[in-house]
Amino acid sequence: MNIELVNTGSELLLGRVINSHQNWICRELAGLGCVVSRQVTVGDLAMDIRAAVREALGRADLVLVTGGLGPTADDLTRDVIAELLGKKLREDMTIVARIEEFFAQRQRPMPPRTRRQALVPDGARVLPNAHGTAPGLFMEASPNPFRAGGEKSWLVMLPGPPRELRPMFTEQLIPLLRQKLPRPAAFACRTLKTTGLGESLVEEKIAGPLQPLTAAGLEVGYCAQVGAVEVRLLARGREAQTTVARAERIVRERIGQHVFGENDDQLETVVVRLLTERRQTLATAESCTGGQLANRVTNVPGASAVFLCGWVTYSNEAKERLLGVESGTLAAHGAVSEPVARAMAEGARHRGGVDYALAITGIAGPKGGTPEKPVGTVFIALAMERKIVVLNPVNPYDRETFKYVTSQQALELLRRSLLGQLSG
Repeated sequence: MNIELVNTGSELLLGRVINSHQNWICRELAGLGCVVSRQVTVGDLAMDIRAAVREALGRADLVLVTGGLGPTADDLTRDVIAELLGKKLREDMTIVARIEEFFAQRQRPMPPRTRRQALVPDGARVLPNAHGTAPGLFMEASPNPFRAGGEKSWLVMLPGPPRELRPMFTEQLIPLLRQKLPRPAAFACRTLKTTGLGESLVEEKIAGPLQPLTAAGLEVGYCAQVGAVEVRLLARGREAQTTVARAERIVRERIGQHVFGENDDQLETVVVRLLTERRQTLATAESCTGGQLANRVTNVPGASAVFLCGWVTYSNEAKERLLGVESGTLAAHGAVSEPVARAMAEGARHRGGVDYALAITGIAGPKGGTPEKPVGTVFIALAMERKIVVLNPVNPYDRETFKYVTSQQALELLRRSLLGQLSG
């Protein structure tokens, strides 16, 4: 089945709003075994919307269009598609009543233009909007004048705001698609998330061993992210699940220590889970990352069971007063040094009364570096009972990327320790 996605909205092209629809919708459909073959984003001009939808209808069995269903002058999707398919727009009084109720519940007057959202093309099925005023629409183009032979296509229009689109998609559209569309071919997809290796090195280590499976149809994809590389394993057909399972075993055999999770796993989630399973606790002491590490950990639901406290000791005085770093250590080695990182971690572990403490000190830049300690220099210390481990990477990135990559390295250090993968 060929599926295409058309996102409308000039704000997407101007960079004022992130296009989260492409990522979210494609993942939801992939979970059903349906892969989007093409995606395009166009502005709020009638000619651009018309051209994009017409082109998609010329190829696809299912076309999903997002945005442009609201009440304002630039909401043109409904009108353009009705015209394109030669359908008349008629006011649906059920929708009008729903819009009136929406405003009445909020004790606000209903602007007259809001009724535009009640216009429905002939033959379209309405997808009620429980979180807004613009309903979705589900239409059949049969015969489809834009496909050779007039083969049928389905066309879906969804509202732009994610808080309206997503529940409509999962609660209404997915059951409808299962009912109307042909059952997709067998499909399996697994994403393994790695850290500590670059994208090209990951491929170098696993491409050869996977070659017999790729020759038989396995698709392997690599996606480099900040501080991580994703390996996507995809197969179709009756043996899809078996093929992906075999491929996963190969990847884990070759780079298993670098695989921290699957699919939607985040490194901080994995670390919190491991600490929770072991009933162990964590504290953090940060300088150059400014609380990024603690923020990531506390973003995980249930982190309060394992994360007891954290310090952001940006100044030398704070390192001394709050963590017990000795002034002589700072004077002799500088704030960005292994001895200071060790002292920060040990101070956080003792003062926090925890099993593990992670400490970070470094030079985020763009200024402050020296030939001996260039911008990006960082020391990451992990203190545990009777042992402190220190990493000394160089992360020469912009400040935001530096902070994230450094926090990723700290979390990976802790993950490996929890799994007994640290040498020495």
